[in-house]
Amino acid sequence: QVQLVESGGGLVQPGGSLRLSCAASGSIFSRAHIYWYRQAPGKQRESVASITSGGNTYYADSVKGRFTISRDNAKNTVALQMNSLKPEDTAVYYCNVFVVGTSYWGQGTQVTVSS
Repeated sequence: QVQLVESGGGLVQPGGSLRLSCAASGSIFSRAHIYWYRQAPGKQRESVASITSGGNTYYADSVKGRFTISRDNAKNTVALQMNSLKPEDTAVYYCNVFVVGTSYWGQGTQVTVSS
């Protein structure tokens, strides 16, 4: 069983930065493929970034060059550094861990980009 707790969301002006963090319980974190998803009001949940157990990363085109995903297996944490934020980045952001054929979700953290 893996439990995930996200933090770091909030209100930020366009062009600003936020750093999201996801803390995971469990001893299998280092083997997990980890995703950050987001869901804006009225829209489907979408993957914005992911990182494999080997450290390979993937980014959606909409965030490439602005967001950076990283992981610390010793601390069982994954972070999403978000720079140059835009109003269209406003959404609830979710951490997702996929390991041993099972997907686990955090409760989500709200990110609002507005002046």
